[in-house]
Amino acid sequence: MTNTLRSLIVSLTVPLFGGLLALPGVAQTPAPEQPLAPTALAPLPTPLYRLDRDPQPVKLPASELRKWPPPDELTDTQTVELVLQLDQRQLHVYQGDTLEKTFPVAVGKTGWETPTGSFEVSYMLENPGWTNPFTGDLMPPGPNNPLGERWIAFWTDGRNEIGFHGTPNRDSIGQAASHGCVRLYNEHIRELYELVTPGTLVTVLQ
Repeated sequence: MTNTLRSLIVSLTVPLFGGLLALPGVAQTPAPEQPLAPTALAPLPTPLYRLDRDPQPVKLPASELRKWPPPDELTDTQTVELVLQLDQRQLHVYQGDTLEKTFPVAVGKTGWETPTGSFEVSYMLENPGWTNPFTGDLMPPGPNNPLGERWIAFWTDGRNEIGFHGTPNRDSIGQAASHGCVRLYNEHIRELYELVTPGTLVTVLQ
């Protein structure tokens, strides 16, 4: 093949295949990338509650709310009232309008009368200690403690206190024998202790 014919074939072949084949030693310029068209995203589900605040409770219909306590378990313990009649030396325990129990008591003696009026139980103690109001001596709990096995306070002037309590002196029950407090037999003060709570109304009548 003559040199002229060979040159003609090469000149026709290179433009035809130049875009398809990479010739050795010739740099190829990549075609620019086409930007992807934005794809519409599906909307996110609405959250049950925002993460920057506390979740809101689901409010049940009133018909599905559990009543507590159930109606058939309701008692009158929240309506207990104590009525102390000083002249009779008796403490009456009422639940609502019903007289449930009566306890014999000792009340304040002359010069140390138990105050009359309407009061509330302020606090209660099991096996209390006793501070002698005249000497300041402290007596620990025990069988000889003047307050007996329980203490239920219902009056104070900010310094002295008056309440219901037990006693080792059983012979004093039914008498005006105390310094203003109301004494009960130990077995009775234990029973009374289970019937009242702080806030129980106490009415003291002459």
